Amino acid sequence: MTNEQYLKNLEAPTGKIDVVLDTDAYNEIDDQFAVAYMLKYKNKLNVKKIYAAPFYNSRSSGPEDGMLKSYDEIVRLLELAGENELCKSVLHGSRGYLRDEKMPVASPAADDLVRLALSYSPENPLYVVAIGAATNIASALLINPDIAENIVIVWLGGHARHWCDTKEFNMRQDIAAARVVMNSAAPFVQLPCCGVVSEFSTSAPELRYWLSGKNPLADYLCENTVREAERYKAGMAWTRVIWDVTAVAWLLNDNDRFMRSEVTDTFLPGYDFKYEAKHLEKKMRYVTSVNRDKLMSDLFFKLTDK
Repeated sequence: MTNEQYLKNLEAPTGKIDVVLDTDAYNEIDDQFAVAYMLKYKNKLNVKKIYAAPFYNSRSSGPEDGMLKSYDEIVRLLELAGENELCKSVLHGSRGYLRDEKMPVASPAADDLVRLALSYSPENPLYVVAIGAATNIASALLINPDIAENIVIVWLGGHARHWCDTKEFNMRQDIAAARVVMNSAAPFVQLPCCGVVSEFSTSAPELRYWLSGKNPLADYLCENTVREAERYKAGMAWTRVIWDVTAVAWLLNDNDRFMRSEVTDTFLPGYDFKYEAKHLEKKMRYVTSVNRDKLMSDLFFKLTDK
C-alpha cells in the first residue's frame, strides 16, 4: 500500500462500505446499542459478519463463557431487530486470550476474517469495528499478516494518552492482542475510553423519554440499561456511558460531524498498564473528542425510526 493510500484509509469513509463487527455483547449494555445503531444505517453500512469476542468479569465464568454468552446476545438482538437472516452471519470467536504476540487463538471468527479480508484491497478495504478485547482480530492478523493492507481497524479500547493508566477493560483483557493489532500494517483508528469517549453518557429519564414504547428493540435497550445501572448504583444519581456506539459512529463521521480526531504516531500499551514512551513510526488516527449531543440525538432518532 502506498503511503498516500494508507493515510486516505485513516480518514472517515465516504459512500457505502462493507463492515464486520467484533463484540463482547453480553459484557455490558452498550454493545447492544452499537449493534442496533449499525443495523439502522443500511444505506451506508453493509454488515458482512458479526463476531463474538471473549470477556471475563462478573457476568461470565471465563473468556469462553463470555464469548458464548455474547454470541447468544448478538442473536437475541438481531431477532428483536427483525434481522433473522443476519443471524446466519454471527460466528463464535476466541475461547481464550493470546498467550503471547506470536501465536493466534484459532476460532471460526479469526478464520472467517482472514478468508473475507483476502477478497478486499487497499483501495476497497473491509472495515473491522472492534468493541471488545482484540483477540479475534489479532489472531486473524497472526494467521495471515497479508490481510492488514485490505482492512481498516476501528477499535474502542484503552484510555486517553493523558490518563493515568491503560487499565481499560478491552485493553487489559488482552494486552498482547492490542499490541499485535496496533503494531500491524493495518490502518488503525483508536477511540480512547476515559478522557474521550467517557463524554458520551445518558440517564434513565433521557432513555425513557426517547426510547420507551417506540419498538421492541428500543424498549429492550432502554430497560436493560436502566436495570443494569440501578443494580449497581441503587439510590444514587447516575449516568451511563454508551461507549461502543462511538466506534460505529466513526464510520459515519464525514465532515467530523460526530467527533474530532488527529493522525499521530502510534504508542503501544505496555504490560505495565502504561503507554510506552517510545512511539512507532506507524501513523494511526486518534479520536480526541466526541460531540455528545449530536451523536446521542442521531442514535435516538435512528433507534426509533420506522
